[in-house]
Amino acid sequence: MTKQTRGFTLIELIVVILILGILAAIAAPRFIDLTSQARIAALNGLRAAVSSAATLANALTVAQGNTANQPITIEGSVTVQMTNYYPSSSGGGIDAAVRFDPATFSTTGTMSFRVTAAPTNTACAFLYTAAPSTTQPASVGTAATTGC
Repeated sequence: MTKQTRGFTLIELIVVILILGILAAIAAPRFIDLTSQARIAALNGLRAAVSSAATLANALTVAQGNTANQPITIEGSVTVQMTNYYPSSSGGGIDAAVRFDPATFSTTGTMSFRVTAAPTNTACAFLYTAAPSTTQPASVGTAATTGC
């Protein structure tokens, strides 16, 4: 007589479920916080893009010999409003130079760049300030990430 057994015993199934439960308890907290980290990374990426765009616009306006508040045209079709040789902090200034995704980021009238989907988007933002004079550059504030 040969006895054929198929399948798993109850003990084997319980051990597998226990191992999966332990792995889930360890791995789940690491994946839960990824959304916040992704928003912070996106905000820091936009901050770097704003800083680079301001520097490049300044280099272009100086290379062309423009006056302090003369608008410039980048990539042949985009007009950027300038203030003291740097993009202005009003509409058509730094926001035109950067051309960010409006579904992901938004701005306020003072050029506070915010992550749209953040739980507290006012605390997941940074501020761009136009150059206060022709001898001082524009500034890009430190990113606030507490609300991301």
